[in-house]
Amino acid sequence: MKKRFNVTGVCFSDQHYMADTSAKFARIMEMVEQGDYFTINRPRQYGKTTMLFRMMEALRQRPDYVVFSISFEGIGDSPFSDEQTFCPVFLDLLLSGAEARGHTDLADLIRAAIPNAVSFRQLSKEITRIATKADKKIALLIDEVDKSSNNQLFLSFLGMLRDKYLRRNQPEERTFHAVILTGIHDVKSLKLKISPESERKFNSPWNIAADFEVDMNLQPAEIRPMLDEYAHDRAVQVDSPAIAERLFYYTSGYPFLVSKLCKIFDEKLLPKKAEQTWTTHDVDTAARQLIGEDNTNFQEMSKNLDNNPDLYELTQNIAIEGKHYPFEINDPIATLGLLYGIFANRNGLAIHNRIYQEVITNKMSFRMMRENVQLLDRYEGLYQLPGDRLDVKTALLKFRELMRAEYSQKDRNFLERQGRLVFLAFLKPLLNGHGHAFKEPQTSEERRLDVVITYHQHQYVIELKIWRGPAAHQKGLDQLADYLDTLSLDAGYLLIFDPTKTQNREEQELLHQGKRIFAVWV
Repeated sequence: MKKRFNVTGVCFSDQHYMADTSAKFARIMEMVEQGDYFTINRPRQYGKTTMLFRMMEALRQRPDYVVFSISFEGIGDSPFSDEQTFCPVFLDLLLSGAEARGHTDLADLIRAAIPNAVSFRQLSKEITRIATKADKKIALLIDEVDKSSNNQLFLSFLGMLRDKYLRRNQPEERTFHAVILTGIHDVKSLKLKISPESERKFNSPWNIAADFEVDMNLQPAEIRPMLDEYAHDRAVQVDSPAIAERLFYYTSGYPFLVSKLCKIFDEKLLPKKAEQTWTTHDVDTAARQLIGEDNTNFQEMSKNLDNNPDLYELTQNIAIEGKHYPFEINDPIATLGLLYGIFANRNGLAIHNRIYQEVITNKMSFRMMRENVQLLDRYEGLYQLPGDRLDVKTALLKFRELMRAEYSQKDRNFLERQGRLVFLAFLKPLLNGHGHAFKEPQTSEERRLDVVITYHQHQYVIELKIWRGPAAHQKGLDQLADYLDTLSLDAGYLLIFDPTKTQNREEQELLHQGKRIFAVWV
């Protein structure tokens, strides 16, 4: 069977092209060997279940281990109604695993324990009995714990495992050697009510868990072996180091996005190419296609933003306005953005990757378009120049005209917070079908946002910034000139939002460090 790039479900090395995550796997297995209890908590489609499957397969090859891999997903809500119902269901899940693996003696032990397990207290005793008679290290792997983590009964179950962990060095106590949970949330942050009467007394049922600090993002060195294998199988010429770096540039190593870009190339771009080659330009094309599509990953991110207005606002402040926020571990909104994979902590909060930066910006600019129908006017042909070139100068002047006509009564706060979003919404219909705008937020005292436009075969850079005075303006010109250098361009554009209205300038053409720059004040 021909291998493929997989973006749904568990990845299998004999069926799918997979990055080399052996170093991550080795670190996780060290934690298991140490007898750690921990949660692999990462955003959706981050390879958690695939890693759990690899752990299960590896441990099952060990004669000194017994492995139970279970999930509460799909068993319904009734098992969580009370302890008397839950405890036998849990043991029955273990029984199914023991029978499937041919552990006859262990299966008999579990089967005999089921009728007795009518409470967590009794379940604890049965676990001790099973672990003692098994005389092996027992690893318990539970997938998709988020499905149950809002259930008080499940938290009480974890609390029982915690209590057994704390007593496991006592001669009369035997329990699981290691317990590994997977989910989006860090279960250590969930709270367990100590008693129904004590509404204000809370404790974590998982405060004994080790910190999970394995970086699950794919690094370029981990992506390269996957590309080499693909190139060999398909007889495609691939500059693996360059492609891996470009994939990382767009994705910051988010596993789903890496595989998705590869999948787009393999299934959509390669069949249309005259030569069997994979270039960095193909990665750029795949990125543009991915940004424009609808998939469950983007839908989940969009839903999380819409359902959390504070998170939406913080995301807009970072993605559109370029504001810098130091990461505060006790901030619930920042933590939520990290859990959902929207943010990364890079000496402060940042949008996790460039793909997400584009998807988020498009989402927010489209909302602005819906709320401001005048932005939908396309002015067909107005911005076309000979040779399939874009008349950026005319577009900027038209935008200033629009702002004066439609938003002149808005206050300074609107211009500073929403002006750039209005421009991105204005730009969108101009490029539709002919080009693409990629946003590069810059962290600086000017809170710049560089918009790189690809229009047909031409490229343009527009720097959006808030007026912060002459000194910051000169620094911004230097930065724009440097950025134009990196793209081998000799001309660029400045769109300056001036809430102070202290500048009398309308527009200005200047030569700065050998670069022609056209600046427009709004």
